[in-house]
Amino acid sequence: MELLKFKTNLPNQEAVAKLAPLLEEEKGISRWEVDTDSADKILSVSGENLNPQSIENAVAQAGFKAETLRILGLGGEDL
Repeated sequence: MELLKFKTNLPNQEAVAKLAPLLEEEKGISRWEVDTDSADKILSVSGENLNPQSIENAVAQAGFKAETLRILGLGGEDL
């Protein structure tokens, strides 16, 4: 299991809802969430064989920006 963290500019849950269908199409993602209350609007994605650039592209397609912060290998599904 991998865990990716991205700094984004997703301002609210409406923006997250716009991004949701694009992330649901991404292969390998098992879970994802956005902390819109944090200053960096952190997008956390867990799954197998994740492609950070592909996730950044999905965020861009929704009209927002994402910057990879961390890539971790995990044994669990914690975000």
